[in-house]
Order: sequence, then structure tokens, then C-alpha cells
Amino acid sequence: MKSSVRVPVGASAAALLLAAGAVGCSGGTDESPEMTPAAAVAKAAKNTEEIDSIRYRMTGRAPEEGRVKAEAQMRIKPTLAMSMKMTALDQGADGTAEIRLVDKAMYIGGGARAAKEMDGKSWIKFDMAAVGAEEELNQLGSASQADKNPATESTFLTGAEDVEKVGTETVDGVKTTHYKGTVTVADLEKSLGDEDKATREKRKKSLEQYEKMGVDTLTMDMWIDGDDRTKQFRMRGEADKGPLDMTITFLGLNEPVEVTAPPAKDTVDLAEMMKEARQG
Repeated sequence: MKSSVRVPVGASAAALLLAAGAVGCSGGTDESPEMTPAAAVAKAAKNTEEIDSIRYRMTGRAPEEGRVKAEAQMRIKPTLAMSMKMTALDQGADGTAEIRLVDKAMYIGGGARAAKEMDGKSWIKFDMAAVGAEEELNQLGSASQADKNPATESTFLTGAEDVEKVGTETVDGVKTTHYKGTVTVADLEKSLGDEDKATREKRKKSLEQYEKMGVDTLTMDMWIDGDDRTKQFRMRGEADKGPLDMTITFLGLNEPVEVTAPPAKDTVDLAEMMKEARQG
């Protein structure tokens, strides 16, 4: 096998980032008219605790990667699993990738183009914890970017002091109420002490990705349906390496999600390769 391994890096890196950004969805009409904007946002955030699985679409712009689009499904409970097909539109032929997270291992597939670089194998497996290579895993982008509860980001709007109702809009055929507000990462970090342990850990993990990107302030838009659940949300901010502007639209909630690992014959196990290199 060739010693050089190439996959669509731009798409893969963006997918690792994007896999963390989703919340639940449902259908319906407007929320109760007496509900204040802050109360509506808080109730939608509370309802994310009921989410076991989600199916969603993402479009927008990610730092460094440029324009991206993706569709994904994720099972949160009882065990974590995820599959995502995404394209970094500004990356050309190298911009398409598929990611699967199953059995605590992450697989990145680059299709036929990757197979040309890896003696016919189109998938790379990241399972470095199994061989004690956590540091290398973190340097490569860390599967931890994909194992966060995807409901967490939507709850950030509850920390905004300027939440306001924009109006009523239809999103994918669902009537929703649109809210917006601005939050700072610093204020969100300060508020962690007011949360229970489980919520605090989830929020802390999600905030870390924005810190690493250099995002200080997030402008958020949130579209809530008649079942008091988030149908869509948008997050914008300025990162060290470019703008972040991502819109996530929810297509399914609490549906069965099955994710399988790619065939072993089509997979290069990066952890095993590194283990053999160390022994050599």
C-alpha cells in the first residue's frame, strides 16, 4: 500500500465541525400567543431533552472550508451513532466525503477518488483510543467533535438578553415563529455554574469548539414550531480563519437510526497503521 494517504480533507474537517450542530424538530402551528420570546425559546430548549434521534440538513459557510452542505442522521440514545454525507462546495473534486460514527469509531470515506490513493480502499477508520493514541486523535480533529449531544447548540439562545420575536414564517411546509438574539461565548461559560451537572458537561463540550475557532459572539436565529420544538436555527460568528454562518433544518425526530461500519476490505485502519509504525 502507498505510504501517502489522501482523502477529501476539506470536506472531512468541515463534517467533523458540522456534526455537532443540530436540535430536534416537529410539525405544527404557532406557539401559544401569550408566550414571551424568552419563554418560547426556553421551552424549546427544554424539549431538546426528549430527543433520542434526529435527521437534519445543513447549509452555510464554515471557517476555512467555505460553502458547505450536508445531510445527516444521528442517534443520541441509547448509544451514539451518526452518518453524514457532506460537500465542501469550494473544494472542487476533493470536497465530498461521508462520515460514519459507530461503535466508538469514526470512518471517513472519500469514494473512488480516495480509493486511487489507498490501493482500492475508500474508507479510513479512526479508532485510536483502542491503541492508546488519544493525542494523535486530537491532532487529527478528534472524534469527540462528533460525539456531542446535537441538541445543545440550540439552547444557547436562552442565554441572550435581547431575544425578540421576528415574525411568523413557514419552513419546509411547517408554520413557525422566528426569534433572534445575540450571545457571547464568555457569558455562556459563566452561566455553566447555574446548570445541573449533565447539562453543564454538554454545554461545556459544545462551547469548546467555538473557543478553538476563535468565535467570541454568536448571532442566533431560531424557528420554533407549534409543538414548541426547534424546526430550524442559524448561527453566525466571526472565527479566526473566516466567517461561520450555518443553518440547520430538521427533517425528522425520534425515528429509527441504524448506522453500520464500512466493510473491512474497503477500510484502512489508521490506528493499526500507526501501531505498526511504532513497532517498526
